[in-house]
Amino acid sequence: MPRLRLALNQIDSTVGDIDANAESVLRWTRHSAGQGAHLVAFPEMVLTGYPVEDLALRPSFVEASRAVLRSLAARLADEGFGGLPVVVGHLDRSATARPKYGRPAGAPQNAAAVLHGGEVALTFAKHHLPNYGVFDEFRHFVPGDTMPVVRVRGVDVALAICEDLWRDGGRVPAARSARAGLLLSVNASPYERDKGDTRLELVRKRAQEAGCTTAYLAMTGGQDELVFDGDSIVVDRDGEVLARAPQFTEGCMVLDLDLPAADADAPTGVVDDGLRIDRVVLSEEPAPATAAGEPWLSGGHAERPDDDEEVYSALVVGLRAYVAKNGFRSVLVGLSGGIDSALVAAIACDAVGAENVYGVSMPSKYSSEHSKDDAAELARRTGLDYRTVPIEPMFDAYTGALELTGLAEENLQSRLRGTLLMAISNQEGHLVLAPGNKSELAVGYSTLYGDSVGEYGPIKDVYKTSVFRLAEWRNRAAAARGQAPPIPENSITKPPSAELRPGQVDMDSLPDYPVLDAMLELYVDRDRGADEIVAAGYNRELVTKTLRMVDTAEYKRRQYPPGTKISPKGFGKDRRLPVTNRWRERV
Repeated sequence: MPRLRLALNQIDSTVGDIDANAESVLRWTRHSAGQGAHLVAFPEMVLTGYPVEDLALRPSFVEASRAVLRSLAARLADEGFGGLPVVVGHLDRSATARPKYGRPAGAPQNAAAVLHGGEVALTFAKHHLPNYGVFDEFRHFVPGDTMPVVRVRGVDVALAICEDLWRDGGRVPAARSARAGLLLSVNASPYERDKGDTRLELVRKRAQEAGCTTAYLAMTGGQDELVFDGDSIVVDRDGEVLARAPQFTEGCMVLDLDLPAADADAPTGVVDDGLRIDRVVLSEEPAPATAAGEPWLSGGHAERPDDDEEVYSALVVGLRAYVAKNGFRSVLVGLSGGIDSALVAAIACDAVGAENVYGVSMPSKYSSEHSKDDAAELARRTGLDYRTVPIEPMFDAYTGALELTGLAEENLQSRLRGTLLMAISNQEGHLVLAPGNKSELAVGYSTLYGDSVGEYGPIKDVYKTSVFRLAEWRNRAAAARGQAPPIPENSITKPPSAELRPGQVDMDSLPDYPVLDAMLELYVDRDRGADEIVAAGYNRELVTKTLRMVDTAEYKRRQYPPGTKISPKGFGKDRRLPVTNRWRERV
């Protein structure tokens, strides 16, 4: 049985930075070759970054991807890697000379290529195109119609791209029909809470359906609101896990696989789902037998973090990627002494280093002494740069010129703080972080141009109950390492308050957060109607009030900055509702 040494490069790439992404592929190929790999793979659209969105519709961008792909093949050969097959995701265009799926000839494709001998030996496009949640691939691409199989060291390797595994049919049964010894799927599958178990079960199921060892290579890093967590997996034909890479970490997982030799009478022509087998033979001879004493490379089995550590890590990676990829070096946080800004500050310190985090306390006449003390204590514990700029003189100047009462007076305080943060950002070049959580955004409990000010919202997709849980986890993790917990205990235990009027607490306007979040999870994340939420045990009047707040706050959410997505349905592309909308759930 031939042995194939597979190198799965779980790496990050940046959308649009094609030259730098190509350099990264070259660098990691060198590393893979140094490990003795026979086949090297990189994630989906690694050359262009993912997702490219409407950049795919620009012919100049498509042609740049194709040109760099050819150049990369030549450079690999020039460096002595011409005999090493390298699978690289990229942006391509359809080779058909006629319109396809209602799109003109030469329409863009989400593709991958096998580079070998200084040439592009094989190209293929994703067959199943996702068009749900954050994905708009039917808008951008036309599907591929081949079943690519590349023969490497006497083993037939079937190739697929991401959704080709996530959806039934297509290339998975076609790999069995083609009698492949290995199914290799390259992916850029965004992180969602609890997705890891789903992913593992999917790969196990597909391996059994394909009837062969299956390798699932995933991207890591961040792009805008998306986080890619890696967690690459290899299982045998029975679904037994052979190797699993860490989450949220770049690296090369190398493992040896004993695989069946290619069938001399392997089928040709059209197989499942109308896919035409496109087989390219690169090397028939099996790899030399392993010398006595040469180590067997198993790839390892990385331990998975617990749920809170996993979510917290995703938030850190998402913020770090957004800051770095958009050319910032530092971030600015308004510190109120409350739990939301405290968690955001802790995430920021872990993402970019405390020396690059700037905190500003902006007390008003309603700010409590304990809130000011808690903000200062957070700064002391984390080591971030800290200053205090009272807003009372500015508030007095406004109210002296214009009489404001009630909500207008409260919101003015928030907007003064937003103006201050943006002024400091303009002056000093920091990226402003908005501290709003998913519960507040859902019901509109935020002030436009006030606490919604910022360029990124690290906890935008985190419900308030999870905010408390993550803060407690971060403190426990610090204590376990012998470090000072970064978040003051008082910020966690005191009743949440915007402190915009005397004695104000969040529960004056909102249900208790455990009740609110449970209703929101049903309505926002799972699209349950009012009757279903009431049937789940919630008060009819409270359900009516809560759902109305959610529905009427859409205009606010449209103006909120981007933020890390950790749930199956974050605000934004996952949940697209009209701002002008008179439909109300009937209870």
